[in-house]
Amino acid sequence: MQAPGGKGEDPLGGFNLEGWTVPYFDQAMGDEMTKQLEQPFDLLLGRKTYEIFASYWPHQDSPINTAKKYVVSNAAINTEWEGTIQIKGDVVAEIEKLKQPDGPMLQVHGSSNLIQTLLAHDLVDELWLKVFPVTLGKGKRLFGEGTIPAAFILTESKNSPSGVIVASYRRGGEVKLGSF
Repeated sequence: MQAPGGKGEDPLGGFNLEGWTVPYFDQAMGDEMTKQLEQPFDLLLGRKTYEIFASYWPHQDSPINTAKKYVVSNAAINTEWEGTIQIKGDVVAEIEKLKQPDGPMLQVHGSSNLIQTLLAHDLVDELWLKVFPVTLGKGKRLFGEGTIPAAFILTESKNSPSGVIVASYRRGGEVKLGSF
């Protein structure tokens, strides 16, 4: 999941395959992203993803600009982008507060370190996955060390003309075991 959008995005660890999703981003993928951004939502982002978004989205006509942007970082961040709120300290407790049922959906895009925290603390209600027809062999992983066992239920799936599988899952309880 590292640096899907382009050169300079996240070369951490010598990652040199930045922009690997771009050749597969067809009209169907654009339509899917539009669908995801049309519903009421707030953003929950890690610092690096926030910095990438903040350099681009404020100059676009997008629902992202009207959403609250919660940024998880103990380091100082630039909060000039309207609606930006920094989360520090006990991140898990703060995110649990944000997840109260009376608020809008919280969407996380990118933010690989933050996602690891969410997965380790059972704070993921839905996954909107896009599986690209490539193997990179290196880079950051979506389901890294510390991810707790969890079951999910497929709620929707489709394929884009470029071969990307778009699948949505909602949390489905505990992992069930068996044998053949």
